[in-house]
Amino acid sequence: MTDTAFLQALISGLAVGSAYALVALGFGVTFTTTKTLNFGHGEFVSAGAFIGMSVLFVALGLPISSNSFGANTPDMGSQWLALIVAMACMGFLGWMLFLLGVRPFAGKPGMAWVMSTLGFGVVLQSIGLAIWGPKPVVVPSPLGDDIVRLWGVGVRPQELLMLGVSIVVMVLFDFVVRTTMVGKAMRAVAHQPQIASLMGINVQAVMVASFAVSCGLAGLSGFLLAPIAQASLYMGLSVGLKGFSGAMVGGLNNPRGCVIGGLVLGVLESMINLWNAQWREVAVFALVIVVLAVRPNGLFGHRVVEKV
Repeated sequence: MTDTAFLQALISGLAVGSAYALVALGFGVTFTTTKTLNFGHGEFVSAGAFIGMSVLFVALGLPISSNSFGANTPDMGSQWLALIVAMACMGFLGWMLFLLGVRPFAGKPGMAWVMSTLGFGVVLQSIGLAIWGPKPVVVPSPLGDDIVRLWGVGVRPQELLMLGVSIVVMVLFDFVVRTTMVGKAMRAVAHQPQIASLMGINVQAVMVASFAVSCGLAGLSGFLLAPIAQASLYMGLSVGLKGFSGAMVGGLNNPRGCVIGGLVLGVLESMINLWNAQWREVAVFALVIVVLAVRPNGLFGHRVVEKV
């Protein structure tokens, strides 16, 4: 394997891994605050991509159910508007998911919230299929499709954008959680909701916000990934599964670990592709199994001690 091929695989892996990282961080946000997960998270990734794409269609004067941009290229203002609308809609859907699919089952025996979150994702996908159909759509990148050369390696600007955004989101989220009052409230709710409530923290609001932020990150991931992998209502299945795997590898209760885990899986996939693409999935899930066998809480996860 040449140095150029190695760098190409590394950068491509980091770009794809950044999508996994954003999804993994979304899983981590809800788990740390509510001890629940959105098992329909992948469909929220797809929904974010298609909502953003629809805003671009409207901005260009095309029907919302179009499946091709043709020769039309949205301007940067339309791209920003599409991103904001996609994240806002996903945040609203996250709020609805918590109110309708998680809160009614919180504190009750069993895991009914697993089926309710899965069902919510199926509903989203069905609505999408009714509007846009199953055909993938090629979405123009806001930075264009010209190849950028770095150290002799060809990289698409959208890949660099996605990697940069994931790093900025990780740093910003880490700053908020560790240094702000909002972050302290989140950590208090994650540690002991009952005590946090007695201290005047609105536990319900923190939990709702966690689902809104989680689904907003899914929308961000889908919007940024669409120009790289094409927008498809089935794209979220793989991204959601790999994002969850990254969260398990890094540690569900550690935001930094979630992001690192997603990046590691992306790089591993890309490196295995250089050798034999058929073994890519085997390698990824073998890593997950090995890590969980050795470190059940993930590489960077914190061990939770139940108090009696």
